[in-house]
Amino acid sequence: MDNVFLENLNSQKKIERVITVGTDLGAFPHSIKTSMEELGELVEADGAEVVGEVTQNLHKFNPKYLIGSGKVQEIKDMAEKLEVDAVVFNDELSGIQVRNLEKKIKKKVVDRTNLILDIFGLRATTYEAKLQVELARLEYQMPRLLGIDGWSRTGGGIGTRGPGEQIIETDRRRLQREIDKIKEKLKKAEKTRDTIRTRRVNSKLPVVSLVGYTNAGKSTILNKLKMEESKEVSVKDMLFETLDPSSRRSRLPSGREFIISDTVGFVSKLPTKIVEAFKSTLEEIKYSDLIVHVIDSSSEDIEIQYKTTISILQEIGVTDKNIITVFNKSDKVNIGDVNLPRAIAPEKKIFISAFNDEDIKRLLQKIEDNLEQNYVDVKLKFPYDDTDKLFELVDRFDLKPKYNDDGIYIELSLREDEVDRVKEYVTNV
Repeated sequence: MDNVFLENLNSQKKIERVITVGTDLGAFPHSIKTSMEELGELVEADGAEVVGEVTQNLHKFNPKYLIGSGKVQEIKDMAEKLEVDAVVFNDELSGIQVRNLEKKIKKKVVDRTNLILDIFGLRATTYEAKLQVELARLEYQMPRLLGIDGWSRTGGGIGTRGPGEQIIETDRRRLQREIDKIKEKLKKAEKTRDTIRTRRVNSKLPVVSLVGYTNAGKSTILNKLKMEESKEVSVKDMLFETLDPSSRRSRLPSGREFIISDTVGFVSKLPTKIVEAFKSTLEEIKYSDLIVHVIDSSSEDIEIQYKTTISILQEIGVTDKNIITVFNKSDKVNIGDVNLPRAIAPEKKIFISAFNDEDIKRLLQKIEDNLEQNYVDVKLKFPYDDTDKLFELVDRFDLKPKYNDDGIYIELSLREDEVDRVKEYVTNV
C-alpha cells in the first residue's frame, strides 16, 4: 500500500509536516471550520502534524485542481516556506487532480478518503478488518489509475496481446483480480461470523450495539458496562482508535446478562468505499435487540454527529430498530445549553458521564427498560437433590439463593420462553 504518510511513519523517526486544504461550496451540512478541525484530528491520528491551513469559498469545483489556480500557487509558496512533506485535501480528488496538483506544488498530495484509508490500515488488527481495508483501498485506486504517473505508458513487445496494449489496462486487470480474491476471502470470513452470530442468538442473551461518532466515548462506556472479568478495550483520545468490533458480556440491574458490542466510529464524509467494505461488519448492528447511540454532548456539532450516524445506519439498512441516545461527557457542559436534535423523543435520551458510576447504573436501567423482551418475574423452588439448573441460573444472573428446610429458593426475571424450561420449579410460596 502506498501509505498516505510514507517513510518512517511506523518507526516514528520523523513526524511529517502537513498543510490541510478545505473548500466551502456554501452547501455543506456543517461549517468549514468544524470540518477542517476534524481533518486536522485525522492527520494527527495518522501520526503527522498540521503546520498550515488553506481554505477557499467556491461556486463549483475546478476540474483540473479542484481549487482555483491562484490558491494552488499560494499552497506551493506556503509549502516551500514551511518545509512541509504533504498537502492533505478535505475533499476527494480524482487521480488526474492528484497528478496535476503534485506537479504544480512539488509535494505529496493526499485527499481525505486516502487519509482515512491509511488510518484504517494502521488500526486494523483482525484478519477480516485487514481484508476490508485492503478491499476499500483497491476499489479506491481502480478509477485513479489514469492519474498515476507511469501507469498510462504504452507497453508492447514479446508476450503482449497485440501492439500498443496500455500498461493501465494491465494494472486494471491486476487490481480486479486482487479485488475478486479479497471478496472471496471475505465471504469465508462472513460465514465464520454467521456461525458466531447464530451461536450468540441461540444463547438467548440480548444484544445491545453501541454506535456513534468516533471519539464520542463508546469504548469507555463499553469498559464501564462490561463484567469485571472481561478484557478491556483500548481507549485513547484519538479518532478511529477502535476499529475492530468488540463484544463483552454485561449484566442488567435485574441480574440478567446481555452482550454489549462496539464497532468502528463514524465521521462526516466517511468514504463510501469504507462503508461498503465494512458493511458486512456493520450489519451486525441489524441483529441487535437495542441500539445505543452515543453522542459527545460537549461537542459544538451535536447535530452533525447525530445526522452522520443516522445516515450511515440508514445506508446499511438499520431503520426500524429501537434506539436510545446517550449524551456522554455531560460533566463538561451545562445540559440546559446543549442544542438537542429535535427528532429524539424525551424518553429515548439520557445524559451521562462514562466516568460516573451512578450514571452508568442509570444507563443500565435505561437499557433494561428499552430492551424489547417479554419478561416474567418468577419465584423458583429447587429440591436439594436437584440443583443443576439452580446453579446454572445462580451463575448466570449472579443470584443469592435462600436456603430453607423444604428447598432452595431464588427470585428473578425471565423471558417467557425461559420460564417454560423451568416451569416445574415455579412456586407461589
